[in-house]
Amino acid sequence: MGLIQNILAVIVVLGLLVTFHEFGHFWVARRCGVKVLRFSVGFGKPLWSTVDRHGTEFAVAAIPLGGYVKMLDEREAPVPDDQLDQAFNRKTVWQRIAIVAAGPIANFLLAIFAYWALFVAGTTTVAPLVGDVTPNSPAAQAGLAQGSEITAIQGEPTRSWEEINLKLVSMIGYSGELTIEATPEGASATRRYQLPISNYMVRQDPPQPLQTLGFSPWRPDIPAVLGQVVPGQAADVAGLQPGDRIVSLDGEPIDDWMQFVAVIRDSAGETLSVAYQRGGEQGTLSLTPGRNTLESGDEVGYIGAGAEPFSWPESLQREIRYGPIEAVGQALSRTGEMVLLTVDAIRKMLVGLISPSNLSGPITIAQISGDSARAGLEAFVGFLAYLSISLGVLNLLPIPVLDGGHLLYYFVEVLRGRPVSEQTQAIGLRIGLAMVGTLMLMALYFDLMRLW
Repeated sequence: MGLIQNILAVIVVLGLLVTFHEFGHFWVARRCGVKVLRFSVGFGKPLWSTVDRHGTEFAVAAIPLGGYVKMLDEREAPVPDDQLDQAFNRKTVWQRIAIVAAGPIANFLLAIFAYWALFVAGTTTVAPLVGDVTPNSPAAQAGLAQGSEITAIQGEPTRSWEEINLKLVSMIGYSGELTIEATPEGASATRRYQLPISNYMVRQDPPQPLQTLGFSPWRPDIPAVLGQVVPGQAADVAGLQPGDRIVSLDGEPIDDWMQFVAVIRDSAGETLSVAYQRGGEQGTLSLTPGRNTLESGDEVGYIGAGAEPFSWPESLQREIRYGPIEAVGQALSRTGEMVLLTVDAIRKMLVGLISPSNLSGPITIAQISGDSARAGLEAFVGFLAYLSISLGVLNLLPIPVLDGGHLLYYFVEVLRGRPVSEQTQAIGLRIGLAMVGTLMLMALYFDLMRLW
């Protein structure tokens, strides 16, 4: 069932992103007087198609991993004399630039709208309280204490762990003193803490912003009660059911969910005696956690079970909501931040500060799409906005085949006063195909490594 949900979620996500992207090209092309022959969502054989009064075929194809807008163009096929003025290649260079740039711009506009909707509807988050602090870590050296509420990073206000993580991820490779402002537990005044760091999170896989600084988010004690059990996994095979409360493992009392998880992770392949409570009755069974090898080579145990949902105390809940007008500025700001973060991440990957293994392909996108859909509309819309921004930025990279490559040629044409030669474009096309193909294979490889 989870696999089906992941597939459906990724089809919806990619379908929306591709449709908006290609509609950007289509809409501006029509406004510039270019005849559009086909608007296709997906590749391959059309599953459905229709033709409008302008002669444009709209199609949904079998492979939902992209799409395209095919325009009238003398470079691709002969064009009747009476339609030459509608050919893409006959338009001015600035019109061609507008048509090509419209796709990525449409993705940014979709992200702005998604963030605007989230800010207007209101998002609920929890106060970013510091949990356990690792001895001798940068956080411990600075004096950051458990229970402190983080209010700013490097002078920028933070209201949630999401904002904190985004700010910290943007600082990959930083050396110096990281400034954290926080209000200690029971205090009313905010204190400033200087955390000494060097080559922050360089080539970490995956990046661990908080653990690297030496602290974790505070979490309330979660009862060791199973909320879900994955069919066919160790918990299900052993006979555990949703609603079971774990009492002890091998005679060791279990007080909360995190303690239960810690024992399971340290017991890969070992048979444990589990005492549980179900409907007022107690029982005992044998449980053998499976083995899961991390990318670091460490082996941890897993049983395919999740905790029963719990509610945060109201005193720790924070609602972020804006009026329709104010939300526009907030949405523009968040989209801008995410664009800069994505561009900076690409730069850091090229210079070796971020490991290439952080690349994600269709499998990871499907998993995250499914997880966000199951987490609720708020998480799904947020992920949709982030992915739309990523698609827009990637398409603007100056790589032939991508929109950014075409824009590069057109800007060269503006400077030179004449188009880039067909031979040069053909060579660039082959190079671009090789680069994009390599990136896709790398992303798929790392997807499979994560899956295994």
